[in-house]
Amino acid sequence: QMHTPNEVERMLAQRVRGLRLLAGWKQVTLAERSGVTLASLKRFEGTGKISLESLLRLVHALGRLDEFDQLLRPPAFRSLDELEARASKPMPKRGRR
Repeated sequence: QMHTPNEVERMLAQRVRGLRLLAGWKQVTLAERSGVTLASLKRFEGTGKISLESLLRLVHALGRLDEFDQLLRPPAFRSLDELEARASKPMPKRGRR
């Protein structure tokens, strides 16, 4: 099911909050352990709004940073021929389709 960016923000905020609570940490504890300000953490948990850097710091403090390794990976190739065909295509210029 497709989600909007706002839905994903709120979902991630709920998940971070859930992991924080599972660890038995108060907001101030996660803020201190991650280096993210308490105000930023409170705003994130309430609205889903946060910078990428702060999100990564929070997730790292919760021991889940490795999960980001799977994001935005290029698709797997079904064959060597397909890989070679894609590699031989010229890269699109910035801003053009």
